Amino acid sequence: MISINDDAAGRSLVDEVSEFFSPEGALSSLKHFEYRAEQQQMAVSVAEALMNAEPLVVEAGTGVGKSLAYLVPAVLLAKREKRKAVITTHTINLQEQLILKDIPLLQSVLGDAEGAGVRAVLMKGRRNYVCPTRLRRALAVGDDLFTSSDRDDLKAIEDWCKKTKDGSRSDMNFDVPPRVWAQVCSEPHICTLKTCGGTKSCFYQEVRKQVAAADLVVMNHTLFFTLLAAQPELVEKGTGTLFPNDFVIFDEAHTLESVAAKQLGLNVTQAGLRFELHRLYNPRNHKGLFKLAGDMRGIEETAAVLGEMDDFFMGIESECGFHNSKPWEREFRVRNPELVENTLAEGLRKIRACALEAADRDEKESAKLELQDLARRMAEAREAISAFLDQSAEGHVYWVEQGGINKDSVSLNAAPIDVAERLRPIFFENGKSCVVTSATLGIGDKKLEYFQKRVGAEQCTAVQIGSPFDYAKQMKVHLVRSMPAPGETGYDEALVKWIRHFVAKSQGRAFILFTSWKLLNMVADSMEAYFSGQGWDMIVQGRGGSRRYLLEQFRENESSVLLGTDSFWTGVDVPGEALENVIITRLPFAVPSHPLTAARMEAIEDEGGSAFMEYSLPEAILKLRQGAGRLIRSQDDSGMVVILDNRVLSKRYGSAFLKALPEAPIEVSG
Repeated sequence: MISINDDAAGRSLVDEVSEFFSPEGALSSLKHFEYRAEQQQMAVSVAEALMNAEPLVVEAGTGVGKSLAYLVPAVLLAKREKRKAVITTHTINLQEQLILKDIPLLQSVLGDAEGAGVRAVLMKGRRNYVCPTRLRRALAVGDDLFTSSDRDDLKAIEDWCKKTKDGSRSDMNFDVPPRVWAQVCSEPHICTLKTCGGTKSCFYQEVRKQVAAADLVVMNHTLFFTLLAAQPELVEKGTGTLFPNDFVIFDEAHTLESVAAKQLGLNVTQAGLRFELHRLYNPRNHKGLFKLAGDMRGIEETAAVLGEMDDFFMGIESECGFHNSKPWEREFRVRNPELVENTLAEGLRKIRACALEAADRDEKESAKLELQDLARRMAEAREAISAFLDQSAEGHVYWVEQGGINKDSVSLNAAPIDVAERLRPIFFENGKSCVVTSATLGIGDKKLEYFQKRVGAEQCTAVQIGSPFDYAKQMKVHLVRSMPAPGETGYDEALVKWIRHFVAKSQGRAFILFTSWKLLNMVADSMEAYFSGQGWDMIVQGRGGSRRYLLEQFRENESSVLLGTDSFWTGVDVPGEALENVIITRLPFAVPSHPLTAARMEAIEDEGGSAFMEYSLPEAILKLRQGAGRLIRSQDDSGMVVILDNRVLSKRYGSAFLKALPEAPIEVSG
């Protein structure tokens, strides 16, 4: 074992990390240790980058063990230099793996089984946590704020609050309506150090204390960019990104561009605005903070804006032509300012004024804080709506989107077309300690230039590290020459036929990945009787349960077949016999009609480039690699990847997809 504080021998971080992962190093003390040259290579590269304060991009193939490869140098540097390592991921699964498995394992190897030497915290967004102070205030409020069913929910939260360990919604085994949770969760201007920091009962304030003292902070990409955009109270001083003198490691970084664009953009939803207004006053049940405060003017202004809001969003829907759109058409790009008249600005301004005046009159600190918080929200909504209608941010694309199962909520959206310009100075200039890694960043070439350009990391060192798996023996790729192209006559029938053929080969045990809900539902309806007759459970995304629940069902029944769309192409880990077949129904080209995709393609064309070759094709290759990567997750796995899109054989660009896959035998049918 080594000591994280022992640098008496004068060893560099690189030397120490290299020795740690060597065949006789500290990691070899583990029972099932298996030396992996690829893991050692990655760990050394990360150590060099962190030691020299240089940004690094690393593609590390499946099976490398990349989490330990970056955790070890991160922990050693954090402890040695008293810095904080921020580890950010895309999926909950990886966050839990880091906190529950990888970091405890590392602690034990470092001679710190009790975990006192390496302090790690999983940080969630503050609204995930119940605030006991707000909960007590809510329980004390009378009928002016909550219905009888709401009060039953509050009592259930109170009982749970006495037992929960971390106070977050993920620890609940029951559902709570959003309107109730909004009254008891931690909020920036209500749950503060002043109001809640004096006791140990506030879960979020305790997390904040743990984060301040931690060596490693684990969070997701969305929270990271939310905090970065808001410059929250966590940031005080120093040269760090979120914390003074921190350094950042992005895992699952293939989603970095999309998450950054979303979080650095603008989003106002009709449902969200109605929700916040109802907290002030709901005409249907006559509840709300204005009713509690006895503020008739506030009640009248809120009721008026609620009516105006429906007209406002109906006007937007009309201008976008949604009433004549097809069921799958949910987005409309807005190319010019002033799509409709801003009829909400004055009403929201009046509501904000009423809320602030009511807060000044209220002698109860609890009600005062709640009213002030909602006044801020009214101001933020007003500013966001104005920014959307004015199209005030340069370099952004603007669009309207219909959400909800029945397309019953409209949202106003804006996003930067090029996030590279935003990310480059924050993460990728000289002197920045930032490591970016994923199993899929490249598009089949020997460099990572496409990914680097998309996120602004063009000048960074880039390293590609292959997988230790023997794909030539563990995997076979199946193609079908006679398969009609998508959209051609007979495509649906042929797709069902060949899915049946290949699923029979693996006796179930298959993922069938789709690029559209329409195609997924067609196949599910067509094959339900067949799967049932074979005794294979058909698990269909969107037809019962969360993503996690569906995966649990798939793992438990080793002859089942899972049909999924976008979220099942990546971040899914099913090693073993449960998954022996991944069927990709269609090459995953992004829908060019989505406003953000269209704007990115237009920007390339405007610069004289080819949008297809420089964006559509690389993005589809990355997505295909992610989908195919679901199959082989361990040295003992084996199986087939089936691509039921004949364009890999009939189109000139088809070879680019095959070249990007691991080297494995290819069999062509039909």
